[in-house]
Amino acid sequence: MAAHPAEVTAWTDRRRHWWLASVFMPMLPLAGITAWLSTGAEGWLWLTPVVLYGLVPLLDHLLGEDETNPPETLVPELETDPWYRWLAWLAVPAVWLTVTVAAWVAVEGGLGWVGWLGLALSAGWTSGAGINAGHELGHKKAPLEVWLARAALAPSCYGHFVVEHVRGHHRDVATPEDPASSRLGESYYRFMLREIPGAVRRAWQLERERLAAQGRGPWHFANHNLQAWALSVLFWTPLLYWLGPGLLPFLLLQAVFAYSLLSAANYVEHYGLKRQRRPDGRYERCTPRHSWNSNHVISNLLLYQLQRHSDHHAWPARRYQSLRHFDEAPQLPTGYYGMFLLAMVPPLWRRVMDPKVLAHAGGDLERINRG
Repeated sequence: MAAHPAEVTAWTDRRRHWWLASVFMPMLPLAGITAWLSTGAEGWLWLTPVVLYGLVPLLDHLLGEDETNPPETLVPELETDPWYRWLAWLAVPAVWLTVTVAAWVAVEGGLGWVGWLGLALSAGWTSGAGINAGHELGHKKAPLEVWLARAALAPSCYGHFVVEHVRGHHRDVATPEDPASSRLGESYYRFMLREIPGAVRRAWQLERERLAAQGRGPWHFANHNLQAWALSVLFWTPLLYWLGPGLLPFLLLQAVFAYSLLSAANYVEHYGLKRQRRPDGRYERCTPRHSWNSNHVISNLLLYQLQRHSDHHAWPARRYQSLRHFDEAPQLPTGYYGMFLLAMVPPLWRRVMDPKVLAHAGGDLERINRG
C-alpha cells in the first residue's frame, strides 16, 4: 500500500545514526584488547564471541523486529545520501586496523593458548565483518566501491567472493546448481565443505569465461580474482615480515573462521528454498519468497541490514538503508547470530527449520531444494 503524502513528508530514518554500529562492530576486539591490557585477564580477549553469540541474540529477542519500510518516493534520496555510503566505506579501515592490532598482540602479547584462541576467533569475526562489508560494496557499479569490497575481503583471503557472489550466487540462488544455497536436511558442516570449494571453483570459472571472450587467458592480471587475492598478499606480507612467520597460524585460523561465518550466513539465508523451472527450462525470477528474511533490530544494525535478504536478492542493487520487508518472504525465528548458534546443532536446526520449509512450500516437495 502506498504511503500517505503526509507520512512521506514526516518520515525520517530513525536508525540513521544507529547504523554506526555496523562500523564499530568490527572493532569490538579492540575493546577486549583494551580490557586485557588494563586488567591482565586474558578472558577479556573472548569479549567478541561472548557479545555476538550471547548478548546480541538476547537483545534481538528482547527488542524484537521492525517491519517498517522507507516510503518508495524517498528511496532515491535515501540511496544517494553520502552518510550511508561513508558508513559502508569506513568498515574497510576498521577491519584492517583491528586485524593488524590483533595480530600484533597475538605475537607480542605473551598470551597463553586460551587468550590466543579467543583473540584469533575475535579477529575472525572482524574479517567476517569485512566479508559482510564486501558484500554490500561489491554489488555497486562504482569502481571505487568494487575495489573497497576487495580490500574489505583481503584479511580473510576471500576476495573471489565479489565475482562468485554477484555473478554466480545471484544467478543460481535457490537452485540445486548453487553451492551457496543449502538444501533441506543438509547440516551446516556438510554445507560448508561443499560451499567453500564450490565458491572458489565457480569464481575461477566465471573469470575464465569472461577473459576468454576477450581473447585472454585466466592468468591475466585483468582476472578480478587475481586482483583481489593480490590485495590479500599486500595485507598479509607486511604483517608476516614485521611480526615473523610465527604469525601465520593466527592469520590462517582467523581467515578460516571468517569463512565459516560466511558459510553460516549462506546456510541460513536460503535453506531448503527453491525456484521453479519454467517451461523453457530456465528458472523463474528470484523473488522475496526465495530467501529467508529477518527484521530483528540489533542484528540488522550490526550487519548493514544483511538480514533483509529477501529484498536484497530480488533487487540486488538496493543499498542497505533502503531494503524492505515483504509479508510474503519466509521469516526466520530470530536474528542471524542466534541462527548461527542454532545451525551448529543440526538436530535442533532441523526441528526448528524443516517444518518452516515444508510450510512455506505448502507441503510440495518439488518446491523444496533437496539437492
